[in-house]
Amino acid sequence: MQTKNFRRLFAFAALLIFALPMLAGDFSLAQSLDKFTGEMGFAKFFMDEGWKSFVMIAIGCFLLYLAIKKEYEPLLLLPIAFGMILTNLPGAGLFDSTMWNEEFLNENGPHYHDYGYIMAHGGLLDILYIGVKAGVYPCLIFLGVGAMTDFGPLIANPKSLLLGAAAQIGIFATFLVTQMDLPIFGFTQAQAASIGIIGGADGPTAIFLTSKLAPELLGPIAVAAYSYMALVPVIQPPIMRALTSESERKIRMKQLRTVSKKEKIIFPIIVAIVVSLIVPSAATLIGCLMLGNLMKESGVVERLSKAAQNELNNIVVICLGLTVGATATASSFMNWQTIGILCVGIVAFGIGSASGVIMAKVMNLFLKEKINPLIGSAGVSAVPMAARVSQMEGAKADSRNFLLMHAMGPNVAGVIGSAVAAGILLSFLG
Repeated sequence: MQTKNFRRLFAFAALLIFALPMLAGDFSLAQSLDKFTGEMGFAKFFMDEGWKSFVMIAIGCFLLYLAIKKEYEPLLLLPIAFGMILTNLPGAGLFDSTMWNEEFLNENGPHYHDYGYIMAHGGLLDILYIGVKAGVYPCLIFLGVGAMTDFGPLIANPKSLLLGAAAQIGIFATFLVTQMDLPIFGFTQAQAASIGIIGGADGPTAIFLTSKLAPELLGPIAVAAYSYMALVPVIQPPIMRALTSESERKIRMKQLRTVSKKEKIIFPIIVAIVVSLIVPSAATLIGCLMLGNLMKESGVVERLSKAAQNELNNIVVICLGLTVGATATASSFMNWQTIGILCVGIVAFGIGSASGVIMAKVMNLFLKEKINPLIGSAGVSAVPMAARVSQMEGAKADSRNFLLMHAMGPNVAGVIGSAVAAGILLSFLG
């Protein structure tokens, strides 16, 4: 009975679709069918370079597999992958990359720069992308990260700030090499800076800087940044083992002192003021990071702290992921430049990890209480995965060696360091 009702409903719907236009006298049945089939996205896969859209959808599905099955940074990789699928659906009109093309904007008048114009004529993802272009989403994510971060290990061991700073060498080394006038690269200074920031292993910072300096590369850089963050347990261990001896990996560190509540409250205030005065371009990211942390540590705005950690952060992650994925159109993603970004990005990440380990070994030449060099690799800001990798590698050398809290010091220092590095690059090139 239910099957018959469904068939009748389907037949009635088909009648409405094809018969009503004819009754209105505007179209014949043949014209209606021709119009309907012509607007189907399937047909557009076979037009011009429509096959590229099909390939991009396949890549998006593969990234969904990595996010769901392998759990590679699923919170952001899943919406990024789905945004990539949506933007490459022919005829859907969810995202118009032309609206964000700088050359097109400069040639077609100032009204295209107006967000009001985009609100009126853009697709859903165009409207949501305003938050990326204006630098809102990355800053709100930093607010949530700050509300979830404990700076206690960094306060208890200020020397770990040096390890976090050293890990940012990968950013600047990659920038200097990539912007060289060599055929293998061919990137502008702004593009080189945006690619180099991948070495900090900080997705929101990479998105923030790229949206300001090289928005045309946002899709590939975001995918590379979050892919390498997810692959920290694969990329870092070989580097850590190659640069350290077994005896160094067995170094045990003393338990960190207890940090008072007063210190935890004062720390974000001082960091926000000092860093913003030194690098004003980093004030947006650092200010939001420290505000979130102050809300957590003060204990007087628990509702705001929980909102920043949960509801606000979750909403922003969805919007950010979808819109960043939307920039990965076939025209911007399927080229040799993207392959170059993926290759250079992993080199930047590797240099950053190695620099932290080497800095720890250098510091040990002058310290009485030795540092386990493994915690240096946590200086990249993949929180807390990089710290966990340091713990796992230390436990392999000595099962009674507990490095997690020690590694969290350089790990959260890396978050600050990557934001400062982005501010420096933005001040020079923005």
